[in-house]
Amino acid sequence: MSTPGRGLHGRVLDTLGPAITAGEYPAGSVLRTDELAQRFEVSRSVMREAVRVLESMHLVESRRRVGVTVLPECEWNVYDPQVIRWRLAGSERPRQLRSLTVLRSAVEPVAAGLAARHATAEQCAELTECALGMVANSRGHRLEEYLFHDVAFHRVILTASGNEMFARLGGVVAEVLAGRTHHDVMFEDPDPAAVTLHVQVAEAVRARDAERAERLTREITEGALQELDILAP
Repeated sequence: MSTPGRGLHGRVLDTLGPAITAGEYPAGSVLRTDELAQRFEVSRSVMREAVRVLESMHLVESRRRVGVTVLPECEWNVYDPQVIRWRLAGSERPRQLRSLTVLRSAVEPVAAGLAARHATAEQCAELTECALGMVANSRGHRLEEYLFHDVAFHRVILTASGNEMFARLGGVVAEVLAGRTHHDVMFEDPDPAAVTLHVQVAEAVRARDAERAERLTREITEGALQELDILAP
């Protein structure tokens, strides 16, 4: 998937970013801007812009007289949606999916419980609409349409929790859901039990039943981990 709206430096990032996150350039590797510009057939200014983006993700560090140094994985901004996308495209996909799904398991049930306490009427209605959209697209191999409503559902849960830290994880959850779909780590049709659980979560949030909303959401995330055991062991 190309990086939208970034022109030439986006094309560079689409190659260089995945190469770094896949380990093709080990930590400590020094990249020369001039050599990279020549390799990608772009100007040095375009290359510098690409490097600035990689620096913002903490994938590299640029120093005068040294060059561009690849940073160790522990320094990376692993919550950056683009970094997640690149890592999911590489050979470490199963490990990355499991890591992200465990994160979801820790956060989303609590967020759902909070949403049952704090969601507005508009958010409750939106959550129900998303759940019904998932039901409507859960058969007939309509995974892209299903994904649209699934992502929207979980974004509403995180936002409706009223916790700004949880809300900022919307992009992370969106990437893991999209990654499962786009890399065929999904059944041809979603698990009917999981679809039903989303509807029940929406009902629990609307009923202000925090305990039930949290319990049901935990079942969703546990089910997602079990699917990984089958599809991405």
